[in-house]
Amino acid sequence: MLAAYVHDLDPVLISLTETLKVRWYGLAYLAGFIAAWWILKKLAERKLFPLAPDKVSDFIAYGAFLGVFLGGRLGYVLFYMLPSAAGRAQIADDPLTIFKVWDGGMASHGGILGLTIFAWFYARKHKISWAALGDGIVCVAPLGVFFGRMANFINGELFGHVTKSSLRWAVKFPGAIFNQKCEEAESYSSVMAVAIESAEGETRDSLIQAYNSGFGGEQALAAAVRSSDAVQTAIEPFLLNRHPSQIYEGLIEGLLLFLLLTTLRFRLPKLPNGTLTGLFFLLYALGRIFVEQFRVPDSAMIGIFTKGQFYSLFFILIGIGFLIAAKVRPNPSPAAP
Repeated sequence: MLAAYVHDLDPVLISLTETLKVRWYGLAYLAGFIAAWWILKKLAERKLFPLAPDKVSDFIAYGAFLGVFLGGRLGYVLFYMLPSAAGRAQIADDPLTIFKVWDGGMASHGGILGLTIFAWFYARKHKISWAALGDGIVCVAPLGVFFGRMANFINGELFGHVTKSSLRWAVKFPGAIFNQKCEEAESYSSVMAVAIESAEGETRDSLIQAYNSGFGGEQALAAAVRSSDAVQTAIEPFLLNRHPSQIYEGLIEGLLLFLLLTTLRFRLPKLPNGTLTGLFFLLYALGRIFVEQFRVPDSAMIGIFTKGQFYSLFFILIGIGFLIAAKVRPNPSPAAP
């Protein structure tokens, strides 16, 4: 049987300076916006999007900032930081934390809601159908989810539970020893000790400094795993096989949903406005609820649900609402003004 892969991918593609770096996570957003611009322009050219082709660029630019970035960050602050004592303390110590997107922290539910609200204001201002606008947006939004989840995998974050059977695609995440919800956290001292013993030079020094600072050193250990085969071999026995839940989410909530909704848009152009939007909210929520059972919760549970599952329940209601509205008050397929 093949040994599980020990995650050793670098979140940084290019380091221009000590502070200026090109990260895969940022490129994932860029790829999503470029793909959205190209696909929505094609839809507009075929009269399947209620904007003229030359208006798509401005729409994507404003939607990216006001919808995705602002909604995603505020969603993370409201849904994940403020409900926790640690999050509130972090904001109290440094209120600018709210705006530090580069340190991580974007909520997909917040980004989707932010984009939905932005589309409503945009539709009212330009006197076009909100539902028709949404039907185009939801065709491209899953691609952003796909690219984002692939970036999560590269970052080695939001990983899954321990596999109960031998999966050929299982992954061992070094970051698990820093997560108190993971079994590997009990071996933190042992892992850091063998890593320090196996490392050399600056790598060893950075590990020692990180270990002496307390329960930390995730970046130092990740860098050591990438640069030293000896360190990777030394800590591998302490790591458990885990589901690459980021990839599951990217494929189910992202790529599969993109293929389904885009196919319906092109094959059934006369679907009532709002039908695809309703399907997106409904299927995204069901996919998220299913996949979250493989993922280590990144925050406190809400009853029997993870926060991702709990918030998805509201998406199901929104999706049903759009589908009912499309059935009761069907509108013709969109046409660019």
